[in-house]
Amino acid sequence: MKRILSILALNLVAAGAWAQIYTTNSYNLATSGTATIPDGNLAGVMETFNVTGVGSLQSITQVTLNLDIAGGFNGDLYAYLSSPSGQFAVLLNRVGVSAANNNLTGFGNPGLSVTFDDTASNGNIHNNGNGITQLTGVWAPDGRNINPQSTPGLFDSAATTANMAVFDGLSAPNINGAWTLFVADVVAGGGSPTMNLNNALLTITAVPEPGTMALAAVGGLTLLAVRRRR
Repeated sequence: MKRILSILALNLVAAGAWAQIYTTNSYNLATSGTATIPDGNLAGVMETFNVTGVGSLQSITQVTLNLDIAGGFNGDLYAYLSSPSGQFAVLLNRVGVSAANNNLTGFGNPGLSVTFDDTASNGNIHNNGNGITQLTGVWAPDGRNINPQSTPGLFDSAATTANMAVFDGLSAPNINGAWTLFVADVVAGGGSPTMNLNNALLTITAVPEPGTMALAAVGGLTLLAVRRRR
């Protein structure tokens, strides 16, 4: 009976330690208010998230981003998210542009209110849109790390690996700090003359690094050994 109680106590200690170091935090843009995305301008808009509070022994397991843009023409958009240490995911890259589908200008949806998540059941955002209403839902990021002014055929063949997975495993010293969101309308004309970045929300989930979990296991075994000697 004492041994069972010892094991239960060990599990409770381990669970408590895990709860303290497993974190999911969300961050709003550092600058509040609507930002205008200039039409046909590669300079675009650059905003930041001030990420804090990730422990020194943690690493990333998931990153998601909620993005709200109104107006314009989605097929003109190029957007990426980058970490303080330089890894970046391509969120949007001329959604809809495809030589295979004879869509050379992209989807004409007036903006979007979406969540970017690699595990999204809706699939890759590049292939989705109807040109009528603001696009919504949960989508995998575009991930095509090519020039947004490339010929349409290159969008058909480009890899989609520049997605949120580029941040997985990033350790704490490179997590806290300024994360950058860049959005540009790279083609003049199309849709309403004004496109606005209304809001964005970055969510980061981090867990203990393997070394930390191994240390906890050693501590647990030590506790059990002490219990057994008694």
